[in-house]
Amino acid sequence: MDASAVSLAEPALKTGVVRQVGVLLGALRRSAVGKTLLALAAGIVVVVGLTAYGQIELNSWNKPFYDAISRRDLEDFIDQLVIFAVIAGVLLVLNVVQRWLTETLQYKLREALVTDLVGLWLQPRRAFWLQGSGPMGAHPDQRMHDDTLKLCDLSVALGVGLLQAAMLFGSFAGVLWVLSKDFSFFYGGQDHPVPGFMLWAAILYAIAGSLMTYWVGKGLITRNAERYAREGEMRFSLTRINEHLDGISLAGGEADEKRRVALHLGEVLRATARVVLGLTNLTWVTAGFGWVTVIAPILVAAPLYFSGKVSFGGLMMAAAAFTQAQSSLRWFVDNFSAIADWRATLLRVAGLRQVLSTDLEARQSGSRIAYTESEGGTLELEALEVRAWTGHDRLDTPHVVVQPGQRLLILGGPGAEKTLLFRALAGLWPWGSGTVRRPRGETIHFMPRGTPYLPRGTLAEALTYAMEPARYPREAMVDALASVGLQRLEPLLDKTGRWERELSMDEQLRLGFARVVLQTPPWLVMDEAFGAFDDDTLTLIIELLNGRLAGTGIVHIGSAGEAHDRVFTQVVRLVKVPEVEPEPDPGPEEDFEP
Repeated sequence: MDASAVSLAEPALKTGVVRQVGVLLGALRRSAVGKTLLALAAGIVVVVGLTAYGQIELNSWNKPFYDAISRRDLEDFIDQLVIFAVIAGVLLVLNVVQRWLTETLQYKLREALVTDLVGLWLQPRRAFWLQGSGPMGAHPDQRMHDDTLKLCDLSVALGVGLLQAAMLFGSFAGVLWVLSKDFSFFYGGQDHPVPGFMLWAAILYAIAGSLMTYWVGKGLITRNAERYAREGEMRFSLTRINEHLDGISLAGGEADEKRRVALHLGEVLRATARVVLGLTNLTWVTAGFGWVTVIAPILVAAPLYFSGKVSFGGLMMAAAAFTQAQSSLRWFVDNFSAIADWRATLLRVAGLRQVLSTDLEARQSGSRIAYTESEGGTLELEALEVRAWTGHDRLDTPHVVVQPGQRLLILGGPGAEKTLLFRALAGLWPWGSGTVRRPRGETIHFMPRGTPYLPRGTLAEALTYAMEPARYPREAMVDALASVGLQRLEPLLDKTGRWERELSMDEQLRLGFARVVLQTPPWLVMDEAFGAFDDDTLTLIIELLNGRLAGTGIVHIGSAGEAHDRVFTQVVRLVKVPEVEPEPDPGPEEDFEP
C-alpha cells in the first residue's frame, strides 16, 4: 500500500470496512431523516423484488415466443407480443419508481451524512483542533463536500446493484437448476450425471472473473485515495490564490504562484496516471469477460439443445436465464473500479468522522493551562505561562486580577508569543502552565488581530455575528454603525454580499468595533487591535472605549500607541523564560502552527 495513502486513511484503516460502515449507519439512523432513509430503502427492496419477479416472467415468456416462431404460428406469435407488452409495461413503471427512489435516497443520504459531519466539526473549538490533528485535518471541506457526495452516490448505486444482483441470482438459480437437473455427460461409454450443470457453470464462471478482477484491481483503492488527497491540495492552492489576488498582484507574484500550481498539478497528474494505469489493467479482465459472455450462455446451454432435452425456445430461455444469473454473479467484476472508488471515499469520510468523534485536545501531549471560573466576577491570570516551539513565555506579574470595567495592557517584545497568549486566554492554546479564571456566567468577546471574520450574508448578519440579527432592533444596528463612522452602510444592512471584498480594510476594522458596541459584552480581549488604525480612527475608538464601553473590562495584548495612557489602568509584560526544564513534547511540530 502506498505510504501517503496509508497516512491519509490511517485512523479508518485501523477499524476495518465493516466497522466504518457500521459507525456511519449508526449516525444515519440517529439523524433527523433516519426514518425517511429507512422508508426509502424498504421501498427500493420491494421494487427490486417485484422487478426480479417480472424478469423471471419475461424469461419464461422466451420459450413460448420462440417456439411460436419455430412453428410459424402467427396467432400464438401475436398473443405472445401482447403478453410481452404487459410485462414490459409493468417493468417500465417499476424502473421509473426505482429511479425516483434511488435518486431521492442519494440526496437524503447526503443530507444526513453532511449534517452529521458538520455538526461534529463545528462543535466549540473542534474545527480549530482538527487543523492540528495531522493528515486528517487537511482539507476537511473536501471530505465533507466532494467525498460525501461521491460516497453517497456510489453507496446507493452499488447497494441497489448488489441487491438486484442477489435477487436475480436467487430467482434464476432455480430456473437453471430445473432446466439442467437431469443433465449428464456421455463419456467412457456411460452417462455421468451433473445435476444443475448450468447453475454450477454460471457460478464457476463468475468466481473466476471475480478472482482475476480483485487480483488485478486491488491497488485502485489506495491509488484513488492518494488522487483525492492531491486534488484537495490543488483546489486549496487555487482557492488561496483567488482569496489573495490583491497581495499577489501587488507583489508581482503571479509567476511564483503559477509555479506552485504547476507543482500541485504535477502531483495530481502523477496520481491520476497511476489510477489510469490500474483501470487500464482492470479493463483487460472486465472487457475480456464481457466479450466471452456474448457467446458463453449459448455454449453452456447448447448440450441441452443438441441432446434433445429442450426445444429451440427452451434453448433461448436457458441462455437468457444463464445470462441473468451469470451477470448477477459478475456484479463484482463489472463494478470493481466503482467499488475501489467507494472504498477510497469511505476511508476518507470515515477517517474524518472518527477523528471528529474523539477528544482532539486530549490526543495531544504536554502540560496544560488550567481553566476555571472565578466567583467574584473578575478575570484572573495566575502564574500564566505559554509554551511554543520558539520557547516559553510568561507574564512578569505572577498574579493579575482585572476587575469589571478595568483595562489591562499586556506588552510583549519582538519574538514574544502574543498571539498564542491571546489564544491561551480564549482556551484555544492550552499548552503551558498556570491558571486562567474567567468570570462565571459572563460573556467574553475575543477580537483577533487583523480584520474580523465577516460571514457571507447580509451586513446585519456580519454586524451581529455570532448572534441572531433578530436579537437587535434595527435602530441599535444603525446606532452602532454610526458610533464608528460607518453611517453610509445603513442602507446595506439587508444586502447580501462578501463583505471582506466590498469593504475597505479600515471599514472592516471599524465594523469589528461596531459589533462590540452593538453587543456590549462585559469583557473584551483584543490582540493588536490598534496598530492598523490611522490617528483619527484611533481617537474615535479610544472615545468609544472610554465612553459607551466604559463598563467593559478589557485585556489588550500588544502595543497600544496613543491608547496606552488614555485607556489602560494596568500594564504587564510578556517575557521570555530564560531557562526551562524539559517538558513533554506537545506532539509532532507540524501539528501545531502558531
